[in-house]
Amino acid sequence: MKIAIIGTGGVGGYFGGKIANAGYDVTFVARGEHLKAIREKGLKIKSIAGNFNVRKAKATDEIKNIGKVDLVILGVKAWQVKDVARQLKDVTDDHTTVLPLQNGVMAAQELAMQLDKKNIVGGLCRIISKIEAPGIIRHFGVEPFIAFGELDNQKTDRTARIKEVFDQAGIAHLVADDIHVESWNKFMAICVSGLLAVTRSTYGTVRELKETRKMMNDLLAEIYEISFGEKIRLDNKIVEKTMLLIDSYPYDSTSSLTRDVMAGRPSEIEYQNGTVVRLGEKYNIDVPVNRFIYNCILPMELAARAKTKKGIS
Repeated sequence: MKIAIIGTGGVGGYFGGKIANAGYDVTFVARGEHLKAIREKGLKIKSIAGNFNVRKAKATDEIKNIGKVDLVILGVKAWQVKDVARQLKDVTDDHTTVLPLQNGVMAAQELAMQLDKKNIVGGLCRIISKIEAPGIIRHFGVEPFIAFGELDNQKTDRTARIKEVFDQAGIAHLVADDIHVESWNKFMAICVSGLLAVTRSTYGTVRELKETRKMMNDLLAEIYEISFGEKIRLDNKIVEKTMLLIDSYPYDSTSSLTRDVMAGRPSEIEYQNGTVVRLGEKYNIDVPVNRFIYNCILPMELAARAKTKKGIS
C-alpha cells in the first residue's frame, strides 16, 4: 500500500512515523527546515510510549510529486483543508482513500467540495504532540488513537484495509459504528482549547479552579445542546465523561490551538468554538461561553492571519 502523510506535524509525524516503521511505503509532506532535517537525518519520534526513528524517510514539499496513492492521511490544520483538498486531486484516483484527522467536524465536508465523496472516510485522532525541533516529533500526552469509518457508517473492504495498516503499525484504533458521534465526542473535548487560550493556562490549572471548571462544564453543555440540531446521537452523559477525560490529561499540557494562540500564530478557532457559535445561531440556541471565548480570540486570530499574509511570520 502506498501512503501519503500530508502535514508532518505532531499528528502526521507521529502516526506516519509508526506506519513507515511498520514497512509501508510512506511519503511525508513537510516544509522548510523540518523537511530538510527529515531528508538528511530521517524523522525522529520522542514518545512517552517509546522513542523510534524513521531513518530513511521519504519527504517532499509538493503534494503533486508523490504520484497516485492508496491512502492519504491528512494531518494539516483544519483551516488548511480547503486549500489542500484542491491539491489532493494530483494524488487521488478511483482507488484512493482520504482519511482526515483534523480537529472539528468540518473536514469531510470541506474535502467533498473538491473530491468525490466516495474517496473520503471520516476520521479523528487523540494525541498530545508537537514538532519539538526540525525533524523531531515529541509525543507527551494521551495514548495515541485513531477512530475512522465510512461516512454512511457501513463496514467496507477499505475500512478493513485501513484497520490492517493500523494493526501492523501498532496504532490503537477503532472502526467506528457511528463516525459522526465519535467526531462530536472529540469536538466537545477539543473546544476546551479555546478556554485554555483565553486564560493562558494549562489543562490542570483550568480544571482545578472552581470558576474555570464551571466555564468548562458550561462550554461542553452548550455543545451537547447544539448536537440535537445536527441530529447527532451523543451519550446523555457525554458532558460528565468529557470532564473526566480532561481530568486525565497531564497537568501541564495544553492543546495545539492554545499553543498557536499564545504564540501569535493562526489557529483553528473558526473550526472549534467558532463552529459552535455558528451552529448556535443556525438553531437559535444561545452559547454564551463559546461565544465569549470565540470573540476574545478573534482579534488575535485576525492579527495572526494578517501577519502571515504579509509574510511577517
